[in-house]
Amino acid sequence: MAGTTILKMNDISKDFSGVKALDGVSIEVRRGEVHAICGENGAGKSTLMKVLSGVYPAGSFDGDIEFEGKKVAYRTINDSEADGIVIIHQELALSPYLSIAENIFLGNENQKRGVIDWNKTNREAALLIARVGLSENPATKILELGVGKQQLVEIAKALSKQVKLLILDEPTAALNDEDSAHLLSLIEQLRGQGITCIIISHKLKEIKRIADTVTVIRDGKTIETIDMAGPDATESRIIRSMVGRDLNNLFPPRDPKIGEEVLRVENWTVFHPVDTARKVVDDASFTVRAGEIVGFAGLMGAGRTELAMSLFGRSYGTNISGTVYKNGQEIQMRTVDEAIRNGFAYATEDRKRYGLNLIGDITQNVSAAALGKLAQLGVIDRNREYKVADSYRSKMNIKAPSVSSITGKLSGGNQQKVVLSKWIFTGPDVLILDEPTRGIDVGAKYEIYGIINELAAQGKAVVVISSELPELLGLADRIYAISEGKLTGEVSREDASQETLMHYMTAGKD
Repeated sequence: MAGTTILKMNDISKDFSGVKALDGVSIEVRRGEVHAICGENGAGKSTLMKVLSGVYPAGSFDGDIEFEGKKVAYRTINDSEADGIVIIHQELALSPYLSIAENIFLGNENQKRGVIDWNKTNREAALLIARVGLSENPATKILELGVGKQQLVEIAKALSKQVKLLILDEPTAALNDEDSAHLLSLIEQLRGQGITCIIISHKLKEIKRIADTVTVIRDGKTIETIDMAGPDATESRIIRSMVGRDLNNLFPPRDPKIGEEVLRVENWTVFHPVDTARKVVDDASFTVRAGEIVGFAGLMGAGRTELAMSLFGRSYGTNISGTVYKNGQEIQMRTVDEAIRNGFAYATEDRKRYGLNLIGDITQNVSAAALGKLAQLGVIDRNREYKVADSYRSKMNIKAPSVSSITGKLSGGNQQKVVLSKWIFTGPDVLILDEPTRGIDVGAKYEIYGIINELAAQGKAVVVISSELPELLGLADRIYAISEGKLTGEVSREDASQETLMHYMTAGKD
């Protein structure tokens, strides 16, 4: 159980070019507890943990840190690790071409007189990965593991450093339900072994399950610390602290005005691009009408993204067959450019890899899919490009000083608004939004939902793919379920429930 205080961060303030990221934040963590830090994207959570771990060195911030009863001033991440503080960032820092064992002991090699003892390295790695529930051979390369198992390797690496305080930044953001459940169970085991954990997460149900204490940060300030054993430790209280207002209704009100059929897909079949004998989408047929939001529900690997990408300019798959009709006319979308010309837009589930140029500014990203609209005789009108981007910054409430801000430095919610701006600027009739709120806090989600509703109100045909069933139930007019590449059910908003959808999503499974 949690006991004496292991960590105090007192009155921490941190500026970036005059912008206050942290403004007098204080937090106290007890030994052996799981302490969650919650807040909207951009609230300062990750910045606070980077201050603690020495990523932002002592002297670059105001305030002081006490660890195990003594004042500390970490200049590097090696300094904090020497004291037993280990941070696992949301973007995993493993080398894909090295083995599990090599990654665990990278920078901390088992060696004698400059020669690595591989027998000892592999033997100790096997013991460490067994502690986190992995049965893989320590010689397995990281690139052969899924994200869930890579996360476990990171934790095994932390255990090799005699970790006392483990910091996990959005540890389940990229994991499926099964991997998330395994990771949360592991955190509970570590707590039982006396290891203190700080977890940054947007997933309030996970926090309610695992956290002993929650500290809420908003706009760089500490709002409150909640004892999760208390009677008023509710999700709604955490949300209210995070966003500064009640979100009694997590979805903005909407009065659907559904018109004529815009999109009809018939007998759509797609094979895997590498394993060409494997069907990933199997004879799928569906429709979407003007002003309608249609949801797609399915478990990981069910074929939702493969269906969307194969439709959008055949961006995925091989040996694709089937017919697409728009406004009753058969159309071809053999390339992405052809799909855009036909009035289609696809916002990918992986905005960092496929959706955005993270080193480019907001202006470059907003205009990227429709440069032809800004060009005369092949020359882009940069003044008009800037004005277009600035109008979307205002319209979409993108929180950035200007459209010259680098997109990679924005919070997840604001990055997602840039992605949506890019596709809305193309002037689409059909928008396919794949996991539009993944990794986004509740306040930003509400804003994204409002944008989706507005697109439908403009008469767009909107498809939303989501792993969160409550999201589909709150947004969609109709929901299709997909399992093993087949559409297994279609449910209206009135008849939809999580139980009904899960029944269809698992159809055909053993």
